[in-house]
Amino acid sequence: MNTSHSVDVLVVGGGATGAAAAYDLARRGMRPLLVEQLDLSTGTSGRYHGLLHSGGRYAGRDLETAAECIVENQVLRRIAPFAIEDTGGLFVATPDDPADFPERWLAGCRTAGIPTESITAAQARTQEPALTPRIAAAYRVPDGSCDSFDLIHAFVEATRALGGDALIYHRVRDLIREGDAVVGAHLEDTRTGERRTVSAACVLNAAGPWAGVVAGLAGLDVQIKFDRGAMIAMNTRWVNTIVNRLRPADDGDILVPVGTVCVLGTTSVHTDHPDDYRIEAWEVSKILSEADVVVPGIRHGRALRAWAGVRPLYEPPEAGHDDVEGREVKRTFSVIDHAQRDGVRGLVTVVGGKLTTCRLMAEQAVDVVAAQLGNEARCTTAGEPLPGPHAPRYHQLGGRLHKLEHGELPGELICECEMVTRAQLEAAIDAYGDQPVALDDLRRDLRLGMGPCQAGFCSYRAAGILQQKKGHTGPDTVEAFGAFVDERFRGVRPLLWGHQLRQMYLDELIYRRTLGLDQLAEQPTEEPAHA
Repeated sequence: MNTSHSVDVLVVGGGATGAAAAYDLARRGMRPLLVEQLDLSTGTSGRYHGLLHSGGRYAGRDLETAAECIVENQVLRRIAPFAIEDTGGLFVATPDDPADFPERWLAGCRTAGIPTESITAAQARTQEPALTPRIAAAYRVPDGSCDSFDLIHAFVEATRALGGDALIYHRVRDLIREGDAVVGAHLEDTRTGERRTVSAACVLNAAGPWAGVVAGLAGLDVQIKFDRGAMIAMNTRWVNTIVNRLRPADDGDILVPVGTVCVLGTTSVHTDHPDDYRIEAWEVSKILSEADVVVPGIRHGRALRAWAGVRPLYEPPEAGHDDVEGREVKRTFSVIDHAQRDGVRGLVTVVGGKLTTCRLMAEQAVDVVAAQLGNEARCTTAGEPLPGPHAPRYHQLGGRLHKLEHGELPGELICECEMVTRAQLEAAIDAYGDQPVALDDLRRDLRLGMGPCQAGFCSYRAAGILQQKKGHTGPDTVEAFGAFVDERFRGVRPLLWGHQLRQMYLDELIYRRTLGLDQLAEQPTEEPAHA
């Protein structure tokens, strides 16, 4: 079956930039359709460390990005306070770090407009007692942590309220090109196989690491530099302030408190693939050992999960930096008007940047789209808050515990680690309406399975409830359940020591030996006789 419809702009990519662009387009009176091959925020935007940048991490080497970050830091705080925790940030130097770096860094902060406050080692340790006593210098900056899931969903919900729409689990099979113009795309629902043709006056390519692939569907070349970074989530918030190492950027130089955990990161490894999520043993060792220099003892704490994301870095060919990789590539962004660069109208690509600068990236990309379409409306996304709660809603176990104890979260617990109740789970499933929903979607919505057991105790309960609500049985249901469990356990495998090793053994007993999940996935499931 092939359906077709028409929109003003087709936005490819359901990360932060694509979602922000769809919102911007809708505010300017255009009809956008956002398409994402998986779920929202499953790519780079959902695989980062949670940092709302002050720009301080780039003040020593990339002033353009630093200046963009501090401006957009303030914008996101204003328009999306519900997705941000104002943790503040510390940059701390140890005697082992270059003694001349703080002065260079401070000069960069002044140039970029990043506020800094020099504090003593004693003040730093009063604020964060877990810090090492070996502090040579310390400065406060306006860092924060950001929940990308909440931010992206808010952009999409606001887009729909303005008449736009979004399709998840829809892959772009082909861009439709007529002569020197892109006029739409052929889509495929990756769950049902249904085909859809979308006519569009313009296609905005915001596909992150896949931006080169999407441009290639129109016969155009966009060379992305793929840079893989690994991160580790610790069991508790070892710090409540974001802690950065005050030295030239290197592996393992940041600790980010996010929700219930502390994320340690990150590495920088060149890769040739946009979905290379490998985590090598040296990365885990390096991240933990470097974090231990700043917070002694953290390497012996319980590490819950490791994951990796791929940064889509881009250097315009005219810059002449084809040979640079990794941290040598600037973290700013580029908007490519293919009408000017390649003589092909109807296609605009935006690539590079940071999650912190997603709104600015969207603004500049939509400016180009609007110019192609003759739309003269100006961007207004920086001035008006997104629809959402006035108070922050970033996840805290204490908040859910309070609601449980006072009867505000009725029903039995399904996920004890993250305190998700059956009522919450059923409400989240109902919110998808007639659309298919997977356990991984519910994980992003509720943090289901993201605690210490990594879905060991909750996923079979959640799978049963999902099956009851949706009425699905058969091998596809079992395979989806198995895929969710495998993905959860994949993040634990690089961390098999101590408590997490014991947890993995227990989880294996539950799923392989008691439930026989491997065998179930290999055999067709028979329907009950009375069905």
